[in-house]
Amino acid sequence: MALYSEKVMDHFRNPRNVGVIEEADGVGEVGNAKCGDIMMMYLMIENDVIVDVKFETFGCGSAIASSSMATELIKGKPVAEAMRLTNKAVAEALDGLPDYKMHCSVLAEEAIQAALTDYYHKNPGKRPD
Repeated sequence: MALYSEKVMDHFRNPRNVGVIEEADGVGEVGNAKCGDIMMMYLMIENDVIVDVKFETFGCGSAIASSSMATELIKGKPVAEAMRLTNKAVAEALDGLPDYKMHCSVLAEEAIQAALTDYYHKNPGKRPD
């Protein structure tokens, strides 16, 4: 059995939504001191829908693949749906990650949550109940 699924390898070799959104509505940065991975997530939100999302990740292949998949899972989706995205959903969408790489999917979830927190900090009137 291969260590990484075809989806992990595809998102590592051909990551989607890489880059920076200069005028992002929400920006989140998270890192894991233990492994050295750092993720930045940028969101553009219109009418409570994530119309664009970009990421920058410094880390291993699993971190890049998790970031890429996470952006695919929230792009075009309502903010409320993105708020419910879990690391488990990211890992499942990648057809699994080795146990010792699950922290990468956790970082992807945390980066999205940090970007949404930043968005609501900038737009307190839009925060849901």
